[in-house]
Amino acid sequence: QVQLVESGGGLVQPGGSLRLSCAESGNIARLVLRDWYRQVPGNQRDRIARIVPSGKTEYVESVKGRFTIARDSAKSTVFLQMNSLKSEDTAIYYCHARDNMSGEYWGQGTQVTVSS
Repeated sequence: QVQLVESGGGLVQPGGSLRLSCAESGNIARLVLRDWYRQVPGNQRDRIARIVPSGKTEYVESVKGRFTIARDSAKSTVFLQMNSLKSEDTAIYYCHARDNMSGEYWGQGTQVTVSS
């Protein structure tokens, strides 16, 4: 089993920055994909960033150039650095991981609110 715990959400003004963290524990050696998703209440949960073991990253167009996903293997933590935040980035942010047996794991979510 794998446990994921997010932190770092909060209220920020437009144009500001936040860094989200996703602390991993358990059988993390089996993880092959790590993602950040976000969800606005009433809407579907959408993947916005992915990192694979090779370090290759992918982003959706709406966050490309503003958000950066990275992993610190020594700390077993995945980060999402979010810069130039906009009101439309307001959502609950979830970390997600998949292991080599197709098991999926989710964190509890952290609220990000971008507002003046």
